[in-house]
Amino acid sequence: MSQSKIIGAVEIGTTKVVALIGEIVNGRSLNLIGMAECSSAGVKKGQIVDFRAASNAAHAAILGAEKSAGVQIEAVYLAQTGSHLEGFSHTGAVNVAASDNSISAADIHRVTSDAKGKELPPDRVYIHHIKHRFLVDGKPVEKPLGQQGKKLEVSYWSVHGDESNIRDHIHIINGFGLSVEDMILSSIATACMVTSEDEKRRGALVLDMGAGTTDWAVYRDGVIVGTGVVPVGGDHLTNDLALGLRVNRKYAEKLKIQFGKASVEKDDKGEKVWMVGDQMIGDRYLSRHSLVHVMQLRLEELFQVLKTQLGEFGTAEALPGGIILSGGASQLPGMCELASKELGLPVRLGANPQWVRDDLRAVEYSTALGLMHYALTGQHQEEFSLPRPEKGLMRKVSKLFSL
Repeated sequence: MSQSKIIGAVEIGTTKVVALIGEIVNGRSLNLIGMAECSSAGVKKGQIVDFRAASNAAHAAILGAEKSAGVQIEAVYLAQTGSHLEGFSHTGAVNVAASDNSISAADIHRVTSDAKGKELPPDRVYIHHIKHRFLVDGKPVEKPLGQQGKKLEVSYWSVHGDESNIRDHIHIINGFGLSVEDMILSSIATACMVTSEDEKRRGALVLDMGAGTTDWAVYRDGVIVGTGVVPVGGDHLTNDLALGLRVNRKYAEKLKIQFGKASVEKDDKGEKVWMVGDQMIGDRYLSRHSLVHVMQLRLEELFQVLKTQLGEFGTAEALPGGIILSGGASQLPGMCELASKELGLPVRLGANPQWVRDDLRAVEYSTALGLMHYALTGQHQEEFSLPRPEKGLMRKVSKLFSL
Protein backbone atom coordinates (compact mmCIF):
# COMPACT_ATOMS: atom_id res chain seq x y z
CA MET A 1 0.00 0.00 0.00
CA SER A 2 1.21 3.47 -0.84
CA GLN A 3 1.95 5.89 1.98
CA SER A 4 1.46 9.63 1.62
CA LYS A 5 2.24 12.70 3.67
CA ILE A 6 0.67 16.13 3.28
CA ILE A 7 3.24 18.87 3.71
CA GLY A 8 3.16 22.63 3.41
CA ALA A 9 5.75 25.10 2.18
CA VAL A 10 5.39 28.56 3.70
CA GLU A 11 7.29 31.72 2.84
CA ILE A 12 6.50 34.70 5.07
CA GLY A 13 7.82 37.63 3.05
CA THR A 14 7.82 41.37 3.45
CA THR A 15 5.00 41.99 0.96
CA LYS A 16 3.30 38.61 0.60
CA VAL A 17 2.90 35.19 2.20
CA VAL A 18 2.95 32.15 -0.08
CA ALA A 19 1.69 28.74 1.04
CA LEU A 20 1.93 25.61 -1.11
CA ILE A 21 0.58 22.17 -0.24
CA GLY A 22 2.03 18.97 -1.62
CA GLU A 23 1.45 15.27 -1.20
CA ILE A 24 4.57 13.14 -0.92
CA VAL A 25 3.85 9.57 -2.00
CA ASN A 26 6.12 6.80 -0.75
CA GLY A 27 8.86 9.37 -0.21
CA ARG A 28 9.53 9.37 -3.96
CA SER A 29 7.06 11.60 -5.75
CA LEU A 30 5.49 14.96 -4.99
CA ASN A 31 2.15 16.26 -6.20
CA LEU A 32 1.31 19.95 -5.72
CA ILE A 33 -2.34 19.99 -4.72
CA GLY A 34 -3.00 23.45 -3.28
CA MET A 35 -1.70 27.00 -3.02
CA ALA A 36 -2.66 30.41 -1.75
CA GLU A 37 -1.01 33.76 -1.24
CA CYS A 38 -2.01 36.93 0.53
CA SER A 39 -0.57 40.31 1.41
CA SER A 40 1.91 40.19 4.25
CA ALA A 41 1.88 42.38 7.34
CA GLY A 42 4.08 42.84 10.37
CA VAL A 43 7.28 41.79 8.55
CA LYS A 44 10.20 44.07 7.73
CA LYS A 45 13.42 42.91 6.05
CA GLY A 46 12.57 39.31 6.89
CA GLN A 47 12.03 39.97 10.59
CA ILE A 48 8.77 39.91 12.55
CA VAL A 49 7.97 43.38 13.86
CA ASP A 50 4.27 42.78 14.61
CA PHE A 51 3.64 39.19 15.67
CA ARG A 52 -0.16 39.36 15.57
CA ALA A 53 -0.29 40.95 12.11
CA ALA A 54 2.27 38.51 10.71
CA SER A 55 0.41 35.56 12.24
CA ASN A 56 -2.93 36.65 10.78
CA ALA A 57 -1.43 36.96 7.30
CA ALA A 58 0.38 33.62 7.48
CA HIS A 59 -2.64 31.80 8.87
CA ALA A 60 -4.85 33.26 6.12
CA ALA A 61 -2.48 31.93 3.46
CA ILE A 62 -2.27 28.49 5.06
CA LEU A 63 -6.04 28.31 5.46
CA GLY A 64 -6.51 29.32 1.84
CA ALA A 65 -4.05 26.67 0.65
CA GLU A 66 -5.77 23.97 2.71
CA LYS A 67 -9.13 25.03 1.34
CA SER A 68 -7.89 24.85 -2.25
CA ALA A 69 -6.36 21.42 -1.65
CA GLY A 70 -9.25 20.02 0.37
CA VAL A 71 -6.82 18.56 2.93
CA GLN A 72 -5.04 19.62 6.10
CA ILE A 73 -1.28 20.06 6.31
CA GLU A 74 0.61 17.62 8.54
CA ALA A 75 3.91 19.53 8.78
CA VAL A 76 5.46 22.72 7.40
CA TYR A 77 8.71 23.53 5.65
CA LEU A 78 9.43 27.16 6.44
CA ALA A 79 11.61 29.68 4.58
CA GLN A 80 13.96 31.83 6.62
CA THR A 81 15.63 35.13 5.71
CA GLY A 82 16.79 38.31 7.41
CA SER A 83 20.00 40.18 8.16
CA HIS A 84 20.28 38.34 11.49
CA LEU A 85 21.43 35.24 9.59
CA GLU A 86 25.17 34.63 9.39
CA GLY A 87 27.39 31.83 8.19
CA PHE A 88 30.93 30.55 8.53
CA SER A 89 33.07 27.66 7.34
CA HIS A 90 34.48 25.31 9.96
CA THR A 91 36.68 22.25 9.44
CA GLY A 92 36.93 19.20 11.65
CA ALA A 93 39.92 16.85 11.63
CA VAL A 94 40.68 13.57 13.43
CA ASN A 95 43.34 10.91 13.28
CA VAL A 96 41.99 7.55 12.17
CA ALA A 97 41.75 5.32 15.22
CA ALA A 98 42.27 1.83 13.76
CA SER A 99 45.77 0.38 13.68
CA ASP A 100 45.25 -0.66 10.04
CA ASN A 101 44.18 2.93 9.14
CA SER A 102 40.73 1.77 8.02
CA ILE A 103 38.17 4.57 8.46
CA SER A 104 35.23 3.52 10.63
CA ALA A 105 31.76 4.94 11.27
CA ALA A 106 33.08 6.13 14.64
CA ASP A 107 35.81 8.14 12.89
CA ILE A 108 33.23 9.76 10.64
CA HIS A 109 31.02 10.59 13.61
CA ARG A 110 33.96 12.15 15.46
CA VAL A 111 35.06 14.32 12.56
CA THR A 112 31.56 15.57 11.71
CA SER A 113 30.88 16.34 15.37
CA ASP A 114 34.14 18.27 15.50
CA ALA A 115 33.27 20.24 12.35
CA LYS A 116 29.78 21.11 13.61
CA GLY A 117 30.72 21.59 17.25
CA LYS A 118 31.71 25.25 17.31
CA GLU A 119 29.87 26.91 20.18
CA LEU A 120 27.67 29.91 19.45
CA PRO A 121 26.79 32.88 21.68
CA PRO A 122 23.80 32.25 23.97
CA ASP A 123 21.35 34.17 21.74
CA ARG A 124 22.27 32.34 18.51
CA VAL A 125 21.12 28.97 17.12
CA TYR A 126 22.14 26.87 14.15
CA ILE A 127 19.82 26.50 11.15
CA HIS A 128 22.00 24.64 8.64
CA HIS A 129 25.18 22.61 8.51
CA ILE A 130 25.96 22.22 4.80
CA LYS A 131 28.55 19.50 4.35
CA HIS A 132 31.39 19.71 1.85
CA ARG A 133 33.56 16.81 0.75
CA PHE A 134 35.52 14.62 3.11
CA LEU A 135 39.30 14.63 2.80
CA VAL A 136 41.39 11.54 3.48
CA ASP A 137 45.06 12.47 3.86
CA GLY A 138 44.28 15.65 1.97
CA LYS A 139 42.50 14.02 -0.99
CA PRO A 140 38.74 14.52 -1.60
CA VAL A 141 36.56 11.45 -1.01
CA GLU A 142 32.78 11.12 -1.35
CA LYS A 143 32.33 8.15 1.01
CA PRO A 144 35.22 7.63 3.41
CA LEU A 145 33.82 4.59 5.25
CA GLY A 146 36.26 1.69 4.83
CA GLN A 147 38.88 3.75 3.03
CA GLN A 148 42.51 3.69 4.15
CA GLY A 149 44.11 6.79 5.59
CA LYS A 150 45.71 8.38 8.61
CA LYS A 151 43.82 11.68 8.78
CA LEU A 152 40.14 12.38 8.10
CA GLU A 153 38.78 15.92 7.57
CA VAL A 154 35.45 17.49 6.67
CA SER A 155 34.21 21.08 6.51
CA TYR A 156 30.74 22.58 6.81
CA TRP A 157 29.19 25.90 5.93
CA SER A 158 27.23 26.54 9.12
CA VAL A 159 24.39 29.06 9.18
CA HIS A 160 23.06 30.50 12.43
CA GLY A 161 20.49 33.10 13.39
CA ASP A 162 19.01 35.12 16.20
CA GLU A 163 17.11 32.81 18.55
CA SER A 164 14.21 35.18 19.24
CA ASN A 165 13.64 35.87 15.54
CA ILE A 166 13.63 32.18 14.69
CA ARG A 167 11.31 31.51 17.61
CA ASP A 168 8.83 34.10 16.31
CA HIS A 169 8.65 32.44 12.89
CA ILE A 170 8.20 28.97 14.36
CA HIS A 171 5.54 30.13 16.82
CA ILE A 172 3.53 31.65 13.97
CA ILE A 173 3.26 28.17 12.46
CA ASN A 174 2.71 26.54 15.86
CA GLY A 175 -0.12 29.02 16.47
CA PHE A 176 -2.01 27.45 13.58
CA GLY A 177 -1.70 24.03 15.22
CA LEU A 178 1.13 22.89 12.95
CA SER A 179 4.70 21.83 13.57
CA VAL A 180 7.77 23.02 11.66
CA GLU A 181 9.38 20.03 10.03
CA ASP A 182 12.36 21.99 8.74
CA MET A 183 13.63 25.52 8.15
CA ILE A 184 15.39 26.29 4.87
CA LEU A 185 17.23 29.47 3.97
CA SER A 186 15.37 31.36 1.26
CA SER A 187 18.55 31.61 -0.80
CA ILE A 188 19.09 27.84 -0.69
CA ALA A 189 15.49 27.06 -1.56
CA THR A 190 15.54 29.48 -4.49
CA ALA A 191 18.95 28.37 -5.73
CA CYS A 192 17.95 24.76 -6.18
CA MET A 193 15.12 25.80 -8.54
CA VAL A 194 16.80 28.35 -10.82
CA THR A 195 20.33 26.94 -11.16
CA SER A 196 21.46 24.23 -13.55
CA GLU A 197 23.59 21.29 -12.43
CA ASP A 198 26.41 22.53 -14.67
CA GLU A 199 26.34 25.98 -13.04
CA LYS A 200 26.39 24.42 -9.57
CA ARG A 201 29.38 22.29 -10.51
CA ARG A 202 31.34 25.11 -12.17
CA GLY A 203 30.60 27.68 -9.47
CA ALA A 204 27.77 30.22 -9.51
CA LEU A 205 26.11 32.92 -7.44
CA VAL A 206 22.33 33.02 -6.99
CA LEU A 207 20.74 36.35 -6.01
CA ASP A 208 17.15 36.27 -4.77
CA MET A 209 16.02 39.90 -4.93
CA GLY A 210 12.90 40.11 -2.80
CA ALA A 211 10.91 43.00 -1.41
CA GLY A 212 12.71 43.35 1.91
CA THR A 213 16.02 41.53 1.40
CA THR A 214 18.41 40.25 -1.24
CA ASP A 215 19.50 36.72 -0.34
CA TRP A 216 22.53 35.09 -1.94
CA ALA A 217 24.04 31.63 -2.16
CA VAL A 218 27.29 30.51 -3.78
CA TYR A 219 27.81 27.09 -5.35
CA ARG A 220 31.18 25.45 -5.88
CA ASP A 221 31.73 21.85 -7.03
CA GLY A 222 27.97 21.30 -6.84
CA VAL A 223 27.69 22.29 -3.17
CA ILE A 224 26.67 25.54 -1.47
CA VAL A 225 29.80 27.02 0.10
CA GLY A 226 28.50 30.41 1.22
CA THR A 227 25.27 32.28 1.96
CA GLY A 228 24.29 35.75 3.07
CA VAL A 229 21.61 38.41 3.21
CA VAL A 230 21.70 42.09 2.22
CA PRO A 231 18.82 43.94 3.96
CA VAL A 232 17.85 45.82 0.80
CA GLY A 233 15.13 44.86 -1.67
CA GLY A 234 12.38 46.14 -3.93
CA ASP A 235 10.58 47.92 -1.10
CA HIS A 236 13.58 50.21 -0.64
CA LEU A 237 13.25 51.31 -4.26
CA THR A 238 9.63 52.22 -3.58
CA ASN A 239 10.54 54.16 -0.44
CA ASP A 240 13.31 56.04 -2.26
CA LEU A 241 10.91 57.02 -5.03
CA ALA A 242 8.35 58.24 -2.52
CA LEU A 243 10.94 60.49 -0.88
CA GLY A 244 12.84 61.53 -4.00
CA LEU A 245 9.79 62.36 -6.11
CA ARG A 246 7.65 63.56 -3.19
CA VAL A 247 4.77 61.19 -3.90
CA ASN A 248 2.94 58.87 -1.55
CA ARG A 249 4.02 55.27 -1.35
CA LYS A 250 1.04 53.93 -3.28
CA TYR A 251 1.94 56.00 -6.33
CA ALA A 252 5.66 55.28 -5.87
CA GLU A 253 5.01 51.52 -6.12
CA LYS A 254 2.88 52.05 -9.24
CA LEU A 255 5.56 54.20 -10.86
CA LYS A 256 8.25 51.64 -10.06
CA ILE A 257 6.30 48.83 -11.69
CA GLN A 258 5.12 50.80 -14.71
CA PHE A 259 8.12 52.98 -15.52
CA GLY A 260 10.99 51.71 -13.40
CA LYS A 261 14.30 50.47 -14.78
CA ALA A 262 17.62 49.47 -13.25
CA SER A 263 19.62 52.23 -14.93
CA VAL A 264 19.16 55.48 -16.83
CA GLU A 265 19.15 55.41 -20.63
CA LYS A 266 19.70 58.28 -23.04
CA ASP A 267 16.05 58.50 -24.09
CA ASP A 268 14.84 58.91 -20.50
CA LYS A 269 16.02 62.52 -20.15
CA GLY A 270 13.17 64.19 -21.99
CA GLU A 271 10.42 61.71 -21.13
CA LYS A 272 7.61 62.67 -18.78
CA VAL A 273 5.27 60.28 -16.99
CA TRP A 274 2.01 60.88 -15.15
CA MET A 275 2.12 60.33 -11.37
CA VAL A 276 -1.44 58.94 -11.12
CA GLY A 277 -2.28 58.33 -14.76
CA ASP A 278 -5.86 59.61 -14.82
CA GLN A 279 -4.80 63.16 -15.75
CA MET A 280 -7.36 64.53 -13.30
CA ILE A 281 -6.98 67.11 -10.55
CA GLY A 282 -3.96 66.21 -8.41
CA ASP A 283 -2.19 64.31 -11.15
CA ARG A 284 1.11 65.74 -12.39
CA TYR A 285 4.02 65.08 -14.70
CA LEU A 286 7.26 63.57 -13.42
CA SER A 287 10.62 63.20 -15.09
CA ARG A 288 11.32 59.56 -15.96
CA HIS A 289 15.04 60.35 -15.87
CA SER A 290 14.71 61.42 -12.23
CA LEU A 291 12.60 58.37 -11.42
CA VAL A 292 15.08 55.88 -12.88
CA HIS A 293 18.09 57.76 -11.48
CA VAL A 294 16.75 57.36 -7.95
CA MET A 295 16.37 53.61 -8.50
CA GLN A 296 19.79 53.25 -10.10
CA LEU A 297 21.55 54.88 -7.14
CA ARG A 298 19.91 52.46 -4.69
CA LEU A 299 20.69 49.42 -6.86
CA GLU A 300 24.32 50.45 -7.29
CA GLU A 301 24.57 50.72 -3.51
CA LEU A 302 23.00 47.27 -3.13
CA PHE A 303 25.50 45.66 -5.48
CA GLN A 304 28.44 47.36 -3.78
CA VAL A 305 27.31 46.12 -0.36
CA LEU A 306 26.86 42.67 -1.88
CA LYS A 307 30.34 42.78 -3.40
CA THR A 308 31.80 43.55 0.02
CA GLN A 309 29.84 40.70 1.63
CA LEU A 310 30.91 38.22 -1.01
CA GLY A 311 34.63 38.90 -0.65
CA GLU A 312 36.58 36.00 -2.17
CA PHE A 313 33.29 34.30 -3.11
CA GLY A 314 32.59 37.03 -5.68
CA THR A 315 35.59 36.77 -7.98
CA ALA A 316 35.50 35.66 -11.61
CA GLU A 317 37.77 32.75 -10.70
CA ALA A 318 35.33 31.54 -8.05
CA LEU A 319 32.23 32.01 -10.23
CA PRO A 320 32.87 30.77 -13.78
CA GLY A 321 29.15 29.89 -13.95
CA GLY A 322 28.26 33.55 -13.43
CA ILE A 323 25.30 35.04 -11.57
CA ILE A 324 21.66 33.96 -11.67
CA LEU A 325 19.02 36.53 -10.64
CA SER A 326 15.68 35.61 -9.11
CA GLY A 327 12.93 37.31 -7.12
CA GLY A 328 10.45 40.02 -8.01
CA ALA A 329 12.93 42.91 -8.04
CA SER A 330 15.16 41.08 -10.51
CA GLN A 331 12.52 41.53 -13.22
CA LEU A 332 13.20 45.26 -13.63
CA PRO A 333 14.38 46.05 -17.17
CA GLY A 334 18.16 46.39 -17.34
CA MET A 335 18.81 44.58 -14.05
CA CYS A 336 21.11 41.98 -15.59
CA GLU A 337 23.18 44.65 -17.32
CA LEU A 338 23.56 46.76 -14.17
CA ALA A 339 24.43 43.75 -12.01
CA SER A 340 27.04 42.62 -14.53
CA LYS A 341 28.58 46.09 -14.66
CA GLU A 342 28.76 46.46 -10.88
CA LEU A 343 29.89 42.91 -10.05
CA GLY A 344 32.07 42.28 -13.10
CA LEU A 345 30.49 38.92 -13.95
CA PRO A 346 28.08 37.53 -16.55
CA VAL A 347 24.47 37.65 -15.33
CA ARG A 348 21.29 35.92 -16.46
CA LEU A 349 17.70 35.88 -15.25
CA GLY A 350 16.72 32.68 -13.48
CA ALA A 351 13.61 30.68 -14.32
CA ASN A 352 11.75 27.84 -12.69
CA PRO A 353 11.96 24.44 -14.46
CA GLN A 354 9.60 23.73 -17.33
CA TRP A 355 7.83 21.01 -15.37
CA VAL A 356 6.48 23.61 -12.93
CA ARG A 357 2.84 24.35 -13.70
CA ASP A 358 2.06 27.64 -15.42
CA ASP A 359 0.51 29.48 -12.46
CA LEU A 360 3.71 28.92 -10.41
CA ARG A 361 6.24 29.55 -13.19
CA ALA A 362 7.08 33.11 -12.09
CA VAL A 363 10.30 33.47 -10.10
CA GLU A 364 8.34 34.96 -7.20
CA TYR A 365 7.41 31.36 -6.37
CA SER A 366 10.93 29.90 -6.61
CA THR A 367 11.50 29.94 -2.84
CA ALA A 368 8.25 28.15 -1.99
CA LEU A 369 8.87 25.61 -4.75
CA GLY A 370 12.38 25.09 -3.43
CA LEU A 371 10.94 24.31 0.00
CA MET A 372 8.83 21.62 -1.65
CA HIS A 373 11.94 20.29 -3.37
CA TYR A 374 13.68 19.80 -0.04
CA ALA A 375 10.58 18.30 1.52
CA LEU A 376 10.96 15.56 -1.07
CA THR A 377 14.70 15.24 -1.64
CA GLY A 378 16.42 16.95 1.25
CA GLN A 379 14.60 15.78 4.34
CA HIS A 380 17.02 12.91 4.94
CA GLN A 381 20.17 14.68 3.81
CA GLU A 382 22.43 15.68 6.65
CA GLU A 383 23.49 18.93 5.03
CA PHE A 384 19.94 20.29 4.82
CA SER A 385 18.03 18.70 7.68
CA LEU A 386 17.23 20.62 10.81
CA PRO A 387 18.67 18.45 13.60
CA ARG A 388 16.09 17.27 16.05
CA PRO A 389 16.66 18.09 19.74
CA GLU A 390 17.15 14.43 20.64
CA LYS A 391 20.12 14.27 18.26
CA GLY A 392 22.00 16.67 20.50
CA LEU A 393 22.39 19.74 18.31
CA MET A 394 20.07 22.65 19.14
CA ARG A 395 19.10 20.95 22.37
CA LYS A 396 18.89 24.32 24.05
CA VAL A 397 16.13 25.47 21.65
CA SER A 398 14.05 22.30 21.68
CA LYS A 399 11.28 24.33 23.28
CA LEU A 400 10.96 26.33 20.06
CA PHE A 401 9.64 23.33 18.16
CA SER A 402 6.87 22.27 20.48
CA LEU A 403 3.24 23.13 19.87
